[in-house]
Amino acid sequence: MADKPELRSQDASRAHRGKKASKPHDDAQAQQGKKKTDKMRTATYLEEIYKLQVELVKLQEWIKAKGLKVAVIFEGRDAAGKGGCIKRIVEATNPRVVRIAALAAPSDRESTEWYFQRYAVHLPAGGEMVLFDRSWYNRAGVERVMGFCAENDLWEFFRSCPEFERMLIRSGITLVKYWFSVSDAEQERRFQARLNDPLKVWKLSPMDLQSRERWVEYSVAKDEMFKYTDTKESPWWVVNGDDKKRARLNCIHHLLGLIPYEDVTPKDIKLPPRAEGKGYVRPPMADQTFVPEIY
Repeated sequence: MADKPELRSQDASRAHRGKKASKPHDDAQAQQGKKKTDKMRTATYLEEIYKLQVELVKLQEWIKAKGLKVAVIFEGRDAAGKGGCIKRIVEATNPRVVRIAALAAPSDRESTEWYFQRYAVHLPAGGEMVLFDRSWYNRAGVERVMGFCAENDLWEFFRSCPEFERMLIRSGITLVKYWFSVSDAEQERRFQARLNDPLKVWKLSPMDLQSRERWVEYSVAKDEMFKYTDTKESPWWVVNGDDKKRARLNCIHHLLGLIPYEDVTPKDIKLPPRAEGKGYVRPPMADQTFVPEIY
């Protein structure tokens, strides 16, 4: 078996976090302390998410104008709310600037590549922000728990990942990592709700179903992943995901605070007058094939 990477000392770990020293690394812990017991009112949520989406548009224009490269990783338990948060980020943004990378299982060819290779091609170019709906951390999570990788591969990942991320940061990429934490009771409630929802039943993949049986194994994998990859240069930020509305607002608000930006959206745009037809006669409408108006 390959040698395990050396652990950072607890003092060094705390020193780089500052106020993050008390950040919970356990999903059960993440539900304690400042946990809100009341669900956020929908009207309040809609008002706040609109304000944040306006700011996301400003951030998008700043990234585009300055040629910034931003990569945001979303990881966490199944049904923790990662996908919902990503959807709210891209809802009002330009898909040419803010895009999603959600990779399927590796092909036979990809499984023989350098592990980070298939993810590297999705990294942002100048003027882009890429949201990774799961990422290279699959190796430390589902691949480990489900036995899809050898133990040597796992420990090589723990050695290589911090160096890989330092390389990305040195190249000019702003790298942000979010872990969405959800309690076992809330995850179970969401799984049950998906059973009878035709819009969400597809989310119950075989991997999701097995995660119910392997809660403890996933907890162990997550804790060890944090031990080796929660670094000074690239820390993990934990999002309490039990209340989806608050989780989305908190995550987006935090992301906006990590990247200094200015409002460079176009101002005082005036529409030019519509050009005259200059004698052009368009073909008759009856020549076109229209969608039946059922509604």
